[in-house]
Amino acid sequence: MKRTRQKRSPVTILGMVFVAVFVLLCALPLIYMVLMSLTQSESPYFRLRDISLDFANYKTILIRNNYTQAIVNSSIVAVLACLWTCFVSALAGYGFEKKPIPHKELVYKIMLATMMIPSQVTLVPLFLIIREMNWLNTYSALVIPMAGAFGVMMMRSFMKSVPDVLIEAAQIDGCSEFFIFFKVVLPLVKPATVSLTIFTFVSTWNSFIWPLVTTTDRTRYTLPVALSLLATNFEKNYGLIMAGATITFLVPFILYCILQKQFVAGIALGSVKE
Repeated sequence: MKRTRQKRSPVTILGMVFVAVFVLLCALPLIYMVLMSLTQSESPYFRLRDISLDFANYKTILIRNNYTQAIVNSSIVAVLACLWTCFVSALAGYGFEKKPIPHKELVYKIMLATMMIPSQVTLVPLFLIIREMNWLNTYSALVIPMAGAFGVMMMRSFMKSVPDVLIEAAQIDGCSEFFIFFKVVLPLVKPATVSLTIFTFVSTWNSFIWPLVTTTDRTRYTLPVALSLLATNFEKNYGLIMAGATITFLVPFILYCILQKQFVAGIALGSVKE
């Protein structure tokens, strides 16, 4: 029995065309970046015949300007920042939502108010604190400040979905607070943790101003800082710069592709929170 194919309405076809054009426009910068990375162009313009598939720029960039070391630094900083931010945010969100902390709503609102302060305003005071603690050119300076009010707000909203009866049952069984937190609460907010991990990883991986301020040793540079050094007043190989940009883009893109389902589930679950 043959299935009858439903004809798409003109509105549906127009919508599909619009989405296709929109996706193409969004992908154009990425396509330009990848194609440019396969050239040796000294100008922002290139022709298709200039493209070479020998990946010379990628080979050059991995042995120049400590770029390999920058990849290692960015990876270490991003992973540590994710672990630190998720742990602190989940712990604070659990305390704000499930524990009888005196004046916790006032403290929570004050903490949320810090989200309205531009990061440029706190840059100098934070730098002075880091300098007084002798944390310049260390991973601690790049990791510790990554935890903030956004993660706490996000985790607290998800903590509302954790039933109080589960926590009370664990307390009756004699479980410690850390056991309840790690074995009962955290598994129930896994989608939120994955979403916060992606947000933190991308923001840390792409951070430029803070690593630039707190690192003066070239062996401690992260990828965005190392990428900025590829362009000088005397030499500007756009193909080399785009190769570095492509490498910088690939890691968070691959991470998102791997954790896409958990990320979407976390966002969808968070959208129905009160």
